[in-house]
Amino acid sequence: MAEKYLLLNGKKFYYDEIAEYSFRNSIPLDGYESKTLEFCRSWLTGVQEFPIQTSGSTGTPKTINLTRQQLEASARKTIKILNLQPGDTALVCLNTEYIAGMMMLARGFMAEMQLIVVDPISNPMKLVPENTLLDFASFVPMQLHKILQDAPEFIPQLNHMKGILLGGAPVNFTLQRELQQLKVPVYHTYGMTETASHVALRLLNGANAAEYYDALDNISLGFDTRGCLTIQGDVTNNELIVTNDLVELLTPSRFRWIGRVDNTINSGGVKVQSEMVEVAVAEALSDLDPMPRFFVTSQPDEVLGERVVLILETEQLPEDQEKELKARLKQLLKKFERPKKYYYCPAFSETPTGKVSKQRTMRKLGLEVT
Repeated sequence: MAEKYLLLNGKKFYYDEIAEYSFRNSIPLDGYESKTLEFCRSWLTGVQEFPIQTSGSTGTPKTINLTRQQLEASARKTIKILNLQPGDTALVCLNTEYIAGMMMLARGFMAEMQLIVVDPISNPMKLVPENTLLDFASFVPMQLHKILQDAPEFIPQLNHMKGILLGGAPVNFTLQRELQQLKVPVYHTYGMTETASHVALRLLNGANAAEYYDALDNISLGFDTRGCLTIQGDVTNNELIVTNDLVELLTPSRFRWIGRVDNTINSGGVKVQSEMVEVAVAEALSDLDPMPRFFVTSQPDEVLGERVVLILETEQLPEDQEKELKARLKQLLKKFERPKKYYYCPAFSETPTGKVSKQRTMRKLGLEVT
């Protein structure tokens, strides 16, 4: 029987040498490669508990411990729903120091897939060995957007896959439209570090594209008095996880995501959900090429209590473009929902996983963090 191995940035590492860490002196490693192989070694030697750092996109990063049992339960769900088989090839291009990348490795080991691990750059497909056929991959939205916009020659490789997972950030209007050219099913994931990656999937493309998420097997959903989603199942060690995500629970296993409760803006006594405003902004900006990143937040207002503001990752828009943007938003949004102020930032601050850090970006602009 052939020895099992993975490819890490083009370097071949056999599982037995990973378990023994016997390659240290023979193959030069950078810091990221070392961290990746340390997780692989822990997995292959049967470690039962894994310390994992949260991303810090919605608060201060922290380290939590997940059991091997939780990671295995999560991996089995994805393997089943995408029909991943021994010998399939998986691309690991997410940061393996965080749950999304770790779970790609875990799925690969559990399903006995061939793992190709590359640095988590904006277009990881260019690091894949030539003529490699991939069966499975997971991207953040920025990566898949970059591939589709700048490197369409990789579309046949994407379409060969059984499925693509997309997570870590919302899918904007432009990417949603771009995804329709793909034949491979692309799923937006819902989950967090505490749930050992995703617990629900939403199909983004094709005839059956949906606006709702379907929970995976053995996941119990509910909501608290605020209307926020609660999650319980084998991936949570059967502990109840209370989220800050406002949802509409359509069935016991299906929900529509509304937004984060801490992104609800009380403007003049009217509750405005910033994510809903962002959908309208994306539509209003859709003719800009490239469309800048942005987010909607609030600032204190003496009259309204809080006012809705829009922060764009770009230089100041020309006066005519800003005027057109405001006119389109006037058509799409009600009075209290419309941004009262526009701020421009040349470069957003980001978390280590590439998510926008709203708080740090606002501080960079000298704005009060509400």
